[in-house]
Amino acid sequence: MARRTEWPGDGADPSRAGTALPPQDPAERARAICLRLLTGTPRTRKQLADALHKREIPPEVAEEVLSRFEDVGLIDDAAFAGAWVESRHHGRGLARRALARELRTKGVDASLIDEAVGRLDSDQEEETARELVARKLRSTRGLDRDRRMRRLAGMLARKGYPEGMSLRVVRRALEEEGEDVDDVEESGF
Repeated sequence: MARRTEWPGDGADPSRAGTALPPQDPAERARAICLRLLTGTPRTRKQLADALHKREIPPEVAEEVLSRFEDVGLIDDAAFAGAWVESRHHGRGLARRALARELRTKGVDASLIDEAVGRLDSDQEEETARELVARKLRSTRGLDRDRRMRRLAGMLARKGYPEGMSLRVVRRALEEEGEDVDDVEESGF
């Protein structure tokens, strides 16, 4: 079993062997914080800056450490955004709009967001929407047509798909299943 690192103030006895104390130099502390956070998962520069601010690292020290990490490639918001889009689109089926929203909350620059979500084209997005609807379609059997349409379109809307595309995909899926959707308009129901 791995030994837990103990920090001052949590009842640890610093004289015990194997106990690691945090570095006292703010730059060393900042580097240690960033490295620890980057070990688990990639992070954006803003996420790391927020963590350093929360741990009361002086802003000029934080800026210096973050810039150095960027210089050596440990922080790369463009790569982060690209990987995020790829992962969340294929793993969760999120559309460009939802992906852009998530990246904004992570502090990624707007131009990097546009570049990353721009790699998904409308055809890919619509194909993913069709796959999501096909999986969800089974769970709506037995419901009336309008309720099914609302559930399926609502699921796509929560994932960031445009209304027109959502209704078109849902309408087509229900048609293929034998539902009569002739009286349903493309712009709504």
